[in-house]
Amino acid sequence: MAINLSKGQKINLKKSNDFGLGEILINLNWNSRPKKKGFFSGLFGGDNSAIDLDLGCLYELKNGKKGTVQALGNSFGSLSRPPYISLDGDDRTGANSAGENLRIDGNKIAEIKRVLVYTFIYEGVANWHEADAVVTVKYPGAEDIIVKMDEFNSSKRMCALALFENVSDSTFSVQKVIQFFSGHSAMDGAFGWGLKWVPGRK
Repeated sequence: MAINLSKGQKINLKKSNDFGLGEILINLNWNSRPKKKGFFSGLFGGDNSAIDLDLGCLYELKNGKKGTVQALGNSFGSLSRPPYISLDGDDRTGANSAGENLRIDGNKIAEIKRVLVYTFIYEGVANWHEADAVVTVKYPGAEDIIVKMDEFNSSKRMCALALFENVSDSTFSVQKVIQFFSGHSAMDGAFGWGLKWVPGRK
């Protein structure tokens, strides 16, 4: 049975062994095709109505290194070396039943201070309600954790979803955030990451 977090709720991941948390999978799935608004929108809208959501994260390591893992800028990260976080790929359509996946090496928790998971609308109208995005956190020996976007009253294109924070180098706490921002820089400022942002492409 999955655990469905409410906004602001924070829980700790449970270790299944003495070695660490194992691989933590963070999956984003969404509805890529919003409903048509009428005959003319179907006639002239074409594929422009499709929504392309991107999954990514900001990370901060214990050694002070900070950065991002996302398709924009081809910053796909690495699971085998710092930051021990990787993005599987970029689903441009939302049609992939597997969605988009971030992976964290939970056995390297002592080297990771915090991770902010976010999504942003790369293409398409900023309609979060019809995108109906859901994040699922999976890791060995535990129930799935569901972070559902159940707030939609924003035209801003970026949403901070969940914050992972190191707890005594033994586990992560996970908090449901759901806060909307105009872009990466605004989100960075709200959470005090302090990165320098420049326009990117994929």
